[in-house]
Amino acid sequence: MMKLIRRAVGLLFLAMVLVTPGPARAQTTSNGPYYATPAWDQILRCDAQATCPRFIVLSNWIDTDHPSGGAAVLDRETGLVWEQSPQTTNHGWSTSRFQCNSRTTGGRIGWRLPSVHELMSLADPNQSSPALPPGHPFSNVQSARYWSATTTADDPTQAWVVVFDVFAGALGGSKTSDLYHLWCVRGAVNADVY
Repeated sequence: MMKLIRRAVGLLFLAMVLVTPGPARAQTTSNGPYYATPAWDQILRCDAQATCPRFIVLSNWIDTDHPSGGAAVLDRETGLVWEQSPQTTNHGWSTSRFQCNSRTTGGRIGWRLPSVHELMSLADPNQSSPALPPGHPFSNVQSARYWSATTTADDPTQAWVVVFDVFAGALGGSKTSDLYHLWCVRGAVNADVY
């Protein structure tokens, strides 16, 4: 009887090991889910945008402005999710932070103003008006200044802005009362978010 119990337990254990699923795998296709591993040292070496895109439009992120999906874009290099079409009106820094924090783009909450490093990761110094990588899927990006969540170290009444015009991704500090564009992001939390 004891042998029979041991065999049954052994078979049960073996069955559990064989049918237990492995670790969840991240998908980076437009069919989701979207769990890109952030890697700031990563550079996607692609022959063509069509076969190895850096950006993937998230087709199942639907909202009133994007009833067919595509309200957000996954950046496979950084693992961040960006608004596909940033707001084109200007706001002060505090209002911009509030605007991002209260967003429901693509039917999702959890948006925030990006750090200066995150925002600079979109800039392509070889491009201008706007200074974004060739073949990017974004719309309504202005050749203008965009707020980051990062304040300057020497003056907390100033915050860093990234310039997406002829200065090809230049950055500078501005008074938080100045009016600039905002581009909200979702994903890895940075030190500038509190």
